[in-house]
Amino acid sequence: MPSRQKFLPVFFDYALIAVGAIIQAIGLRLFLVPANLASGGVSGISQLINHYTNWPIGLMVLIGNIPLFIIGWRFLGGSRFALRTALAVVVYSLFVDLMPRLNIFPMQGLTDDIFLNALYGAVVSGVGYGLVYRGRGTSGGSDVLARILNHHRSVPMTQSYLMVDSAVILAAGFVFGWKQALYAIITLYVSGIVSETVLEGPGMVRTAMIVTNQPEAVAQRVLVDMERGMTILQGKGAYTGADRPVLYCVVSRSEVSQLKAILQEVDPKAFMVIGQAHEAVGEGFKPLMK
Repeated sequence: MPSRQKFLPVFFDYALIAVGAIIQAIGLRLFLVPANLASGGVSGISQLINHYTNWPIGLMVLIGNIPLFIIGWRFLGGSRFALRTALAVVVYSLFVDLMPRLNIFPMQGLTDDIFLNALYGAVVSGVGYGLVYRGRGTSGGSDVLARILNHHRSVPMTQSYLMVDSAVILAAGFVFGWKQALYAIITLYVSGIVSETVLEGPGMVRTAMIVTNQPEAVAQRVLVDMERGMTILQGKGAYTGADRPVLYCVVSRSEVSQLKAILQEVDPKAFMVIGQAHEAVGEGFKPLMK
C-alpha cells in the first residue's frame, strides 16, 4: 500500500507531462507553423531553420535541447529533472514530426487569419506548458532557462518567457516578416499567462489587512456572518507610537463587498487594504494536498 501511494503521484506527474507535450505539439502544428509564427526558444529556432532547409522541426528540437538539458541537470534537480524533461522533449519532438503523417488534423491550418492562429496557438500551447509544469517538468528549450530564472531569481514565468525568447522573435522578424513577429510576441505573452493559470489554477483569493479601533467587534462579525477566520496581529502606529491591533483574513473575490459592508457598519473610520493571492489552501478553502 505505501509503495502504491508513492507510485501514483509520480505516474500522474508523468501522465500530465506526456499529455501537455502532445497539446504543445498540436498548438505548434495546427496554428503556429501554418501562420509562420515563431514559437520562441528551440522550437522557434527550429522553425526558422526548417524554413530554409526543410529539416524536420521535431528532430531539430530534440538535438537543440541537448545543451540545455545539461544546464537543467545542474540547476533543476538532477535525475528527477532529467527523466521528466526527457519525456516532455521526446514526446513533443515525436508528435511534431509524426502529426503530418497521421492526417488527423489539417496541416495547412484551420484558418488563414493570422490573429486567430496567434490567439489559439497561444492558448493551446499555454495549456500544454501549464500541464507539463504541473507535472513538475519542463518542455526543454527556453523553458529550462525560464524555470531557472523563476526558481532561483523569482522572475515570473511570463517575464521569463519574454526575456529568453526575445532574440528568437527578433530573428523571426527578418525571416518571416515583422507582421508575423509582432503577432508572435502576442502569442508568447498570452501563452505565458495561460500556462501560469493552468499551473496555479483559477483559485485567486483576496487578502485583507484591517486597522480598526473595534478589532473584537469586526472579527466577531466576520466569524459569524461570513464564517471566515481572522488573525489578530500586533502592530504599532509609526506616528502615534500607540499599539494598534491589525486584523488579517483571506476571503474569496465575491466576499470582498460583504467584508466592506461589515467594516462600514462596525467602524466606518477603519483602514483596510485588499490584496490578491494566487491560492489559499487549508480550512475553508481547498484542502492542503501532500
